[in-house]
Amino acid sequence: MRILLALGGNAMTSPDGKARPEDQIAAAEKAMEAVADLVAEGIDVIVTHGNGPQVGNLLVKNEVAAHVVPPVPLDWCGAQTQGTIGDILVNALDRALALRGISRPAAALVTRTRVDADDPAFSKPSKPVGRYLPADEAQRMTEHGETWEDRGERGWRRVVASPEPLEVLDAPAVVALVDAGFVVVANGGGGIPTVRRDDGSLTGVEAVIDKDLGAALLARDIEVDMLVIATDVAHAVLNFGTPEAEDVGEVTLTQMREHAAAGHFAGGSMGPKVDAVCRFVEHSGRPGVITDLGTIVAAANRTAGTIVVPDRKEA
Repeated sequence: MRILLALGGNAMTSPDGKARPEDQIAAAEKAMEAVADLVAEGIDVIVTHGNGPQVGNLLVKNEVAAHVVPPVPLDWCGAQTQGTIGDILVNALDRALALRGISRPAAALVTRTRVDADDPAFSKPSKPVGRYLPADEAQRMTEHGETWEDRGERGWRRVVASPEPLEVLDAPAVVALVDAGFVVVANGGGGIPTVRRDDGSLTGVEAVIDKDLGAALLARDIEVDMLVIATDVAHAVLNFGTPEAEDVGEVTLTQMREHAAAGHFAGGSMGPKVDAVCRFVEHSGRPGVITDLGTIVAAANRTAGTIVVPDRKEA
């Protein structure tokens, strides 16, 4: 069995959201315990991860040092954080596997995701990133070609394009590594946004890709048996925050989309995860799961979490 496990941003920070190096290492060690449990079950695992807090830290460094050195572009920020987080995760996984007496190599792969240079998102950037700044500091960053918007009392905030991911360019390398016996960390943060020029060459672009949609695309491209999106709750929930709250167990693709259309899943949290799982199920005909790290093995056996399955065919 081959599973793609998508770690949420909370899997790489402390419980209170801090992202100091020691916080990230401790969080990675906890997350990799779950991955080691899957490997112990004989499952091939590919891991993707969020990188929002880490990219946010780099953006602060850009702002502080803008009067000394040019800001690092977003695609470089994505590449740098993929490398750093990948290193932390494979070190933590090596340790977790060794404690279980398992000999299994792990590798981190810096991964590019192709987007369309003509995606409408580029003409109207709307994805907020980084911190709020006063007008004078935001103006300094606009002089470096960035787009900032006035957000009222809180100040100005940078907005960037978030185009639709179309292809994980390095998916064949992921497959080769998995076939060779590696546990692979890849496509962190949705992948490095990359476009193909008219001459066929590739170049990175200033954008961010939704990490859950990037995970679903990689899962489809490498034909895994299951996509598991790990978050901080064991299930998606209907009527969240109300007395009528209800955990979602196993549902069909159509049922899950109906729940989403009814507004049960918030756009900034559970919504993208539900969308990603539904896309994977639709394109692959295989199940997708949303759950927490504590129930990963049970989720792989389809006995825990929110499990979205293809629609049942009529006899």
